[in-house]
Amino acid sequence: MRKLFILIAVIILSITCMGAVSNHFVLVKGGTFKNTKSNYYGKDVTISSFYIDKYDVTQKEWVDVMGSNPSKFKGSNLPVETVSWYDSVEYCNKRSLKEGLRPYYNIDKTKQDPNNMPDPKFGDLDPIKWTVTINAGANGYRLPTEAEWEYAAEGGQLSKSYTYSGSDDVDEVAWYWKNSGDKNLTGYWKWSTLQQNHNQTKPVGEKKPNELGLYDMSGNVREWCWDWHGSLETHVTDPQGSHGGYGRVWKGGGWMGDAPFTASAFRGSLAANGSGPDQGFRVCRNK
Repeated sequence: MRKLFILIAVIILSITCMGAVSNHFVLVKGGTFKNTKSNYYGKDVTISSFYIDKYDVTQKEWVDVMGSNPSKFKGSNLPVETVSWYDSVEYCNKRSLKEGLRPYYNIDKTKQDPNNMPDPKFGDLDPIKWTVTINAGANGYRLPTEAEWEYAAEGGQLSKSYTYSGSDDVDEVAWYWKNSGDKNLTGYWKWSTLQQNHNQTKPVGEKKPNELGLYDMSGNVREWCWDWHGSLETHVTDPQGSHGGYGRVWKGGGWMGDAPFTASAFRGSLAANGSGPDQGFRVCRNK
């Protein structure tokens, strides 16, 4: 009888915990943009409440789900990097299934997405072109939209209108090319200098957090967002990022880039199959 009670208790606990949000996640309360330096400030854009991880996805978290580690710089508490946008959405679905959540993405690897257009300058850089759509009501892990990412990085309703995520002093909050190596660098960016200085990613959470308690949203690794890249006007009218484009948005800058790229309002893009030792992501979930 005692064993039966224990079994029932375990089942009830499992059901209760299924869908629970990890304490690594922060509830971002929705609203309009308060940061006066935001791309969306003063626009008619309202963000719904959602949960976002305090940290970039770490290599430990990646290996626990995917089984291997693609990163150039190895370390369990370093952010995973050298991951494409496709890798990131696959991780979201596999982690969701592992934790008993409904996957957020439908991934069709047999059908090329007609919304995935050639880059106007460099041509067609992405031969993969998986068709990825969303299950809007799913409780699984997902990438933030660009608008959600920027809203969270800028402090949401608690924003103090900082340029970088949590400060106007980039060195307080971001790992970038001048401070991510053996010593702080000065002068002009030069790749050979970064190599000699052993610049690389840093463990998550070592810099000052922003107003919401989120770490590394400026610097360390660039972070994939859901959206296709396009004009800012398109993103203002379609903050869910469902329109087509020639690459996916990344935000936040990385350890090898310059300070302006780590500003919360900076917009970058990369072909969805692209990757690099400064390209990672963080996950979020619907409220």
